[in-house]
Amino acid sequence: MNRKTTEILLIGGSAGSISVLLEVLPHLNNRLSFPIMVVVHRKAHPESILEGLLGFRSRLPVEEAYDKMTLKASYVYLVPADYHLLFEDKQTVSLDCSEKVNYSRPSIDVTFQSAAQTFMEHTAALLLSGANTDGLEGLRCITQRRGTVLVQDPDTAEIAYMPQQALLNIQADAVLKPEEMASFINQLSTDY
Repeated sequence: MNRKTTEILLIGGSAGSISVLLEVLPHLNNRLSFPIMVVVHRKAHPESILEGLLGFRSRLPVEEAYDKMTLKASYVYLVPADYHLLFEDKQTVSLDCSEKVNYSRPSIDVTFQSAAQTFMEHTAALLLSGANTDGLEGLRCITQRRGTVLVQDPDTAEIAYMPQQALLNIQADAVLKPEEMASFINQLSTDY
């Protein structure tokens, strides 16, 4: 794979993806040259513990994204439940509560497609375990713009359907087991 600068890393997942995130986050370089945006399907709940759970395991700061937030490198952002996240430009995001896509809000497709349109070939995305096809159209959009597409090895997924559908329909740059993900992500980062 030829080397292109990564300006954003997207991680999308549904059922079975949280355990993978908890395995990967502790091993990420705490000086990544790009932000990470995590889109996981979850129910809206006033006392969500996901931000704290991921933050406890991560060497990088973890924050829930909010409307008009400015992104910073070496941060992990979590798309809030019941909102779609869009990129206004390479630094700013907005939240949207329009219709669900693939029965989901947040939708992985919506965020992946918006990132691809904004960051073009400098987009990298990792699709994890899940039970529907959300993420497939977003990965297709990233591929069309020559971004980097990563998919969890379906054999290692708690629910293999989501990564399997991606691999049946698009050419991934890498198919990764959870123990390989942090190292691969770290290599996407440029040196400071």
